[in-house]
Amino acid sequence: MAQQISDLPRLTSKQAFDDFRAKAIEKWEAIWSGDKTVVSVGVGSSSIPIGALDVLAAFEAIADKDNLIVRKTGVDGADWTDVQVRVKRKDAPAVVYKNVVASDAKGIIDGKHRGKIIGVEGDEEYDGHKPLNHLPFYKYQQRIVLQDVGVIDPDSIEEAIARGAYMGLYKALFEMSQEEVIAEVTTANVRGRGGAGFPAGIKWESGRKARVTPKFVTCNSHEGEPNVYKDRRIHEGDPHRVLEGILIACVAVGAERGYNYVGGEYPLAIQRFRKAVNDATALGLVGRNMLGSGKNVAFRLRTGGGAYVCGEGSAMMYSIMGVRGQPRTKPPRSVEEGLWKRPTVANNTETLSNMRDIVVKGGEWYAQFGTEGSKGTKLMTVQGPMKTMGLVEVPMGINFKTLIDDVWGGMRDGYTFKGVQTGGVSAGPLKY
Repeated sequence: MAQQISDLPRLTSKQAFDDFRAKAIEKWEAIWSGDKTVVSVGVGSSSIPIGALDVLAAFEAIADKDNLIVRKTGVDGADWTDVQVRVKRKDAPAVVYKNVVASDAKGIIDGKHRGKIIGVEGDEEYDGHKPLNHLPFYKYQQRIVLQDVGVIDPDSIEEAIARGAYMGLYKALFEMSQEEVIAEVTTANVRGRGGAGFPAGIKWESGRKARVTPKFVTCNSHEGEPNVYKDRRIHEGDPHRVLEGILIACVAVGAERGYNYVGGEYPLAIQRFRKAVNDATALGLVGRNMLGSGKNVAFRLRTGGGAYVCGEGSAMMYSIMGVRGQPRTKPPRSVEEGLWKRPTVANNTETLSNMRDIVVKGGEWYAQFGTEGSKGTKLMTVQGPMKTMGLVEVPMGINFKTLIDDVWGGMRDGYTFKGVQTGGVSAGPLKY
């Protein structure tokens, strides 16, 4: 369903978006309700090096003969299953295969390679295979930010909209005031996911109250910590979720310019996010008079040159401005003096990726997850000799024992767990 920019109509009103969304939902449902078998291949930075594009091509080569719809998605986080393939036959749940290679394609369609099946989608057992959520890797997850990663084609704005993309922005433009949007973010008590843990609602309210104009919103997607790849995966698997979060923040605080700063070492994330921005701009979701609302938000993508220090907020802003990225002392805070000495609200990718659901479903809905002091979910990655490595989204408050022994499967044979270093090089080790 991925489109070229020239194929997208410019939507100039609320009704035009409603009509486009209705057609997108109709197309999405048609994929899954027809007679063809739907094959979805997880294609991302973890699966491409081990043959994901070859697997995709192998299924495409037999698509006509075997009555298939072949599509790509992002990688759902289960790196231990790469290359992962989901096969949805008529009147049956999707069956999920692990470690697929190109030569497996025909056999999978013919019902062979059952040993590579890890589970089925849904809550019921099917054909002798248990649901995915019986696997510890999936059992403990609460997917909000990642709910469409591994589901949609990240290059298709139609698929994203069919699954609910831009409905948070829609509400912020047409159904809620700035104060109401920020009130929901405050009620959710979502804290910064970049490390500092500062409440996003307080930061947004400070930005809204700032009187100096113009104002800016920046998304920090630098992610320079070793072995951390959560923000990269969001960009690769659901880039519209990131963009929408930035746009919601811009509308809520009164900023007419948004930036996303992505580490230059993430070429696929940059490629897919850039397409998302171009498509959203073509539709009228970015730019002047967004969907006829009278609101204006221009947007720019900036890429880093690999400097670790540019992951720090003030250094990132210097880099965005085109000068040497280096931290500065505080005060003033960025909401007082940020980009070009103007008020700037800066949030992490993961923080902003929660905003669609917070605005659409409400802050109280979000606050039901997590702990009293830390609401919501957290994306976690791991590096080391674990059995089921990958990216997971779990409720705040989960303990390390559950993560290490269950979610990530414990140590591989021949290895002994001795300790863990949390949060990259800036945090300390925890001894077992």
